Amino acid sequence: MGNYFAKFSAFGSFAPARILTNKDLEKMVDTSDEWIRSRTGMVERHIASKEEAASDLAYQAALNAIEASDVKYKDIDMIVVATISGDHPFPSTACLLQHKLGLKNVPAFDVSAGCTGFIYACDVARQYVENGGASNVLAVGVEILTKITNWTDRNTCVLFGDAAGAAVISRAEPTDISRIIDIKLDADGSMGDYLIQMAGGSRLPASHETVDANQHTVYMEGNRIFKSAVKSMYASSDELLRRNNLTSADVDWVIPHQANLRIIEALADKMKVPINKVIINIQKYGNTSSATVPLATDEAIRSKKIRRGDILLLTSFGAGLTWGSVLARY
Repeated sequence: MGNYFAKFSAFGSFAPARILTNKDLEKMVDTSDEWIRSRTGMVERHIASKEEAASDLAYQAALNAIEASDVKYKDIDMIVVATISGDHPFPSTACLLQHKLGLKNVPAFDVSAGCTGFIYACDVARQYVENGGASNVLAVGVEILTKITNWTDRNTCVLFGDAAGAAVISRAEPTDISRIIDIKLDADGSMGDYLIQMAGGSRLPASHETVDANQHTVYMEGNRIFKSAVKSMYASSDELLRRNNLTSADVDWVIPHQANLRIIEALADKMKVPINKVIINIQKYGNTSSATVPLATDEAIRSKKIRRGDILLLTSFGAGLTWGSVLARY
């Protein structure tokens, strides 16, 4: 076992072709474009087709990440997929992705941390790379939440979209400017009921009653989540900065979970970060859960907002409740 440093080699992302706009939603539930924009900042979101599953989106994002890196497919040592909407309860979506990529004898597994999933996956990948157990790990966040959305609930059905984001996390050479500096993860299971899919597991197995009661769809207590979101993302981000002798002024870009524009603005204000240093694409994709952070990061890299050497702060919160942040020099 060694003692190495890890880095983000590259990012990739993918979203389905179909777009659902606020105007489309006006025809489906009692809502309006103005109501959605003013309360969430969302304008449109991408929706998977009936034929598309999580592994399909993950595959495209993984291809884009690997192709953007200097890493060859055969050099991927491990696959970690963060999802709460995988193809099946089992096998893992990571195993399905491994097969699609044509990789053999490579460990592959899923992590479940809601919208914080990609941050958790990054920490797993980082630990393996830093400890010498792997040289290149593929970390993916993918969700198709629209297939577990209650389309009669106007408070939640306007929020979610489908997408995947991926990163290749590799061993950093001593001469590399890129490096994952630190990661902070947290959770509080006492708030698990605030954001939950009630049925489909061993607590409430699938039945006619659970289906009729829409218990296989997302349930969320929005006001409680809002308050916890700002507080938790700020706490993990602030701790990361303090224990690495940095301040928010040292950060080039903050890439927060894209759950609600008001949450993003409140976090930026609390951190005293100018909003023009915050990556925001919620207007195009809505809340894609574990995919939001890598999707936003990939777009910002490809648009040349983020450049090599920039200090990034990735932060998210999600079901569990879970939250966490990544501090990295890209």
